[in-house]
Amino acid sequence: MNSPRLLEGRRGGTIPAAMLDDTQHHTTDGGALTAAEYDAMAAAYDAHNAVSGANAHYERPATMALLGDVRGRSVLEVGCGSGRLTQWLVDRGAVVVAFDVSAGMLDIARSRVGDRAQLHQADLGEPLEFVADGSIDLVVASLVMHYLRDWEAPLGEFHRVVRPSGAAVLSIHHPAWDWRNHCPEDYFAFLQVSEVWVPPHPVTFWRRPLTMATQAIAGAGFVIERMVEAQPEPALAAIDPDAYQELTTSPCFLHLRLRPVQADGTVAAWQSGPSAG
Repeated sequence: MNSPRLLEGRRGGTIPAAMLDDTQHHTTDGGALTAAEYDAMAAAYDAHNAVSGANAHYERPATMALLGDVRGRSVLEVGCGSGRLTQWLVDRGAVVVAFDVSAGMLDIARSRVGDRAQLHQADLGEPLEFVADGSIDLVVASLVMHYLRDWEAPLGEFHRVVRPSGAAVLSIHHPAWDWRNHCPEDYFAFLQVSEVWVPPHPVTFWRRPLTMATQAIAGAGFVIERMVEAQPEPALAAIDPDAYQELTTSPCFLHLRLRPVQADGTVAAWQSGPSAG
């Protein structure tokens, strides 16, 4: 659930992690904050997300490409927001379980997909008790992980639910983008950031260096199979030339496809087509 600052007037600030009160370190508290912020702007955000060059012509196409053929595949969509990716998944024959922390966003998602997907309100900071071990072909978390202070437990849940032949597809803020915008004096800074993407609504998230992200991924038992610094679709050049210019010359998001490492240290062959069940 995200759009970058390049397409809107925006303001924001950073809070060094070391200065935060301990109560702000809990992922559940972070989930409550994210829910409140997205509940407040659900309709406005959905409208923005539909046309934003960084979402519609950049992030979503790259995520879809890494997911591949989803026909017949069981998909866990993490942070489904207002359901635009959910709709794409079910339209292409995926069997989708999706969840979000924001009730307002889920209301829009339900209006979009009806009963074609199982939708839950849940906090990624908590165990995903509604998903069985090894039951999922694909986990997808599109612009979600930056809302979490700690990654290893949620990534551990992804590892628990995904089949050996499956994958987890993540899109995250490119560390260089937030470095440039929030902490140019220290690339390795770990900061809580507040910005406005859809005025006047603030959004709060965490900025971290690439090393922190990859350490959490490895710690949860995944290897990175693909890392993509995407380019926008050519159509964006006519729709929004300024956004196209920025997205073709500056790293904004980073896309990753992760594969689960098994107990014996092996990684199963990637199954890119319909699931055998």
